[in-house]
Amino acid sequence: MNKIMYLPLDERPCNYKFPVKLAELTDLELIVPNRSLLGNKKKPADVSGLQEWLLENCKDASYLIVSIDMLVYGGIVPSRIHNLTKEECINRVNILNEIKALNPTIKIYAFNLILRVSSNDRDEEEPFYYKNYGNKIWNYGWLTDKEEREGLIPEEKVHYSKLKETIPSEYLEDFIERRKKNKALNHYVLEMVEQGVLTELIVPLDDNSKYGFTAKEQKELLFRVNELDISHKVLIYPGADDLGCSLFSKVFCDVKKYSPEIYVRYSSTWGPFMKPKYEDRSLHESLKSQIIAAGGFIIDHSYDTNIILMVNSPATEQWNMAEQVPFNTRHATYFSEVNYREFIEAIKMYLGKGKNVSLADVAVCNGSDTYLMNLLKKNNLINELSSYAGWNTSGNTLGTVIPHAIIHSYYSNYGSNKEKLKKDREFYLHRLVEDWGYQGIVRNDIIENHLPVLEASYFEIKHVQKDVEKLVESKIMDFVGENLDIDNLLITNVNLPWVRMFEIDFELDLKLNKTFAGLIQN
Repeated sequence: MNKIMYLPLDERPCNYKFPVKLAELTDLELIVPNRSLLGNKKKPADVSGLQEWLLENCKDASYLIVSIDMLVYGGIVPSRIHNLTKEECINRVNILNEIKALNPTIKIYAFNLILRVSSNDRDEEEPFYYKNYGNKIWNYGWLTDKEEREGLIPEEKVHYSKLKETIPSEYLEDFIERRKKNKALNHYVLEMVEQGVLTELIVPLDDNSKYGFTAKEQKELLFRVNELDISHKVLIYPGADDLGCSLFSKVFCDVKKYSPEIYVRYSSTWGPFMKPKYEDRSLHESLKSQIIAAGGFIIDHSYDTNIILMVNSPATEQWNMAEQVPFNTRHATYFSEVNYREFIEAIKMYLGKGKNVSLADVAVCNGSDTYLMNLLKKNNLINELSSYAGWNTSGNTLGTVIPHAIIHSYYSNYGSNKEKLKKDREFYLHRLVEDWGYQGIVRNDIIENHLPVLEASYFEIKHVQKDVEKLVESKIMDFVGENLDIDNLLITNVNLPWVRMFEIDFELDLKLNKTFAGLIQN
């Protein structure tokens, strides 16, 4: 029996719960630390406690999926605000050397972020000085990198000089010094790959762009990967909160000796070439990395595989991509270069051929494309898809829907049981309820129509958190009744884990019915 250990990036559901929920679809068990050992947003995890947990439980484990950011800093947010020395960082990650020495056969799949540079003036997840200087620091990094690579035009030179005068030197020094320590750790971890301590490494790019600190550090890492001759063991691509799901899928494929082949189809001819918002490369390049990371492969023809990945893609890029805004305010390309009708017909055709059809909804940011979802509803296709995601960034969506598609395809081809089918459908429905229901509809409704009455706002709900959570639960159940033709679906324990409107946690319970009984035969 394969024992699989998992140390998540942080305590939020996307990192702590999603991979475990995926594991419940399989006959494998994913073992996670007790929630009490993890942190809470800016409060770091109990790193020494996690080290003890790892040493005790990895002695007889076959696999370890590990977030280096959790192992060293205590989570993703603590990685941005810590005051550890370089030596302390190295000492903490060296526990992986101990684990490998105690258990030489263990396969360690690690992921380690390049420290992000947020472009907004909020200190909620950043150092305190970000409240006043966040955007200026982002611009400083952008112009510093651009100057080194290709030079600045006169207007940019003036802006650059003003930034140097405006940003207090102690704040800039604090930010840059922390980056240096995090970068040193990233390079040290590459050496652990070269030495065989780590089986594979993924370096996710969190909120990155064409120029800036992250772009520069990514290039340096790529050069070092080449020098160490480990490019066959390292992937660098946009993502963060999706890595637990992707690496569990990778381990699943390794255990099962499964090589899933995936055919990809876009809603827009331009879609594969667009650079999504918050990312630095074309959508298709990211998608290729995501599929490889999860253990799959892209093939050329739909008739050669049972897995069809439909990608609802934008036809514009970067800051022109739509957020959760009214349809008629979107960029013009959403009306002329995205063929929704043809996309729907293609989904019908593939379903008619008995294919497992999954939908990566990345046309807009931070939630579903509600226009597309309404078309799927009108065509009675909502309950026919194998997997779905449409949350936050393009990378987050791809890194959630692809692993589910792979696992679903394995069991639909090789047989399953009613309990596993129930778990599979619950994972799918959870994405519909959260990405379409909450992120696409309910969240904006509450922000615009209810928070002002409660004297609250997007980031300020602590004083009315329970009231807001009850309101969210009520509106989500209304969404389910109006949009999902499903009996016996119950939503409970709604929680806003970081006391803001961005992410949500809830439990979803489904009783099997005739609607889903046929899916196991697809």
